[in-house]
Amino acid sequence: MQFAGFTLRNNLFVAPMAGVTDRPFRQLCKRMGAGLAVSEMVSANSLLYGSAKTRRRADHTTEPGPVSVQIVGADPAMLAKAARHNVERGAQIIDINMGCPAKKVCNVMAGSALMQDEALVDRILDAVVRAVPETPVTLKMRTGWNRANKNAPTIARIAEERGICAIAIHGRTRADQYMGCAEYDTIAEVKSRVGIPVIANGDIDSPEKARFVLDHTGADGLMIGRAAQGRPWIFREIEHFLASGECLPAPLVSEIHQICRAHLDDLYAFYGVETGVKIARKHIGWYTRGLAGSAAFRRAMNQLADHDAQSATVDDFFSRLAKTGDRLHDHEASETDMPRELAA
Repeated sequence: MQFAGFTLRNNLFVAPMAGVTDRPFRQLCKRMGAGLAVSEMVSANSLLYGSAKTRRRADHTTEPGPVSVQIVGADPAMLAKAARHNVERGAQIIDINMGCPAKKVCNVMAGSALMQDEALVDRILDAVVRAVPETPVTLKMRTGWNRANKNAPTIARIAEERGICAIAIHGRTRADQYMGCAEYDTIAEVKSRVGIPVIANGDIDSPEKARFVLDHTGADGLMIGRAAQGRPWIFREIEHFLASGECLPAPLVSEIHQICRAHLDDLYAFYGVETGVKIARKHIGWYTRGLAGSAAFRRAMNQLADHDAQSATVDDFFSRLAKTGDRLHDHEASETDMPRELAA
């Protein structure tokens, strides 16, 4: 797929999710079949540039390109500065967050709250595109502020006029948060009105759903977020199904074990072992969600503060599970089982 001047493996994108899409997770999803992974959002507040957390989020060392960095804020000048800052540090695509529904983001009129002020959206998009003229800029948004105000088509038109090169749309309004089901009619309407690529996002959790959303919306690509938590192989499953019409078999227990352990090692190396152990807990929870004995296992695992003990406990859990058979049924979970991360 050609996207923002880059040739991608396919049209499958990893959604930016705060606290999730760090460098280890982005690289893992790319290895498992994603064409592009967008970073977790980085605040445009210049006071945060020096924080260890922000420096870590902006660390793209060894990450295969193209590197897409999402910025969030409400001030055009500050967002423009943030775009230049990240390009200077390796960003090859700048993505603007107008999709995050979290209160702490919307309360400062950032994220999806911006969709209430179309004039401000216009100024922001213009400022960021002008700030990094050699770097493609993309936009992530929702269908609107609430169900009575689905203004995504209007904002999409503004975006195209201001030089935004692609739009990703989550099929819910800000007011919906993650409740109910995503709707795709608004995404289809946006696609019919603009000439730039449109990426559909929201509730894409299986190869069959991926095919349906592409057909229904006419979108140029798909963005997958929560369904990839603990299931990064969903990208290869969708890629294979879209190409062949056939479903891949569920992964072996031994492969899930291997993927999980490699991910843990990357987290320990990236964050350091103390923080890495804490970050790893939610990922281990996602990898083991719905598996036999996983609830008791997670309760015990979450008490461990040492990375060697954490790794050994994970090894023991999967080894015992493998004795009952190395092939799992589909690795599924309902949305109620999924923590509400700050997904853009």
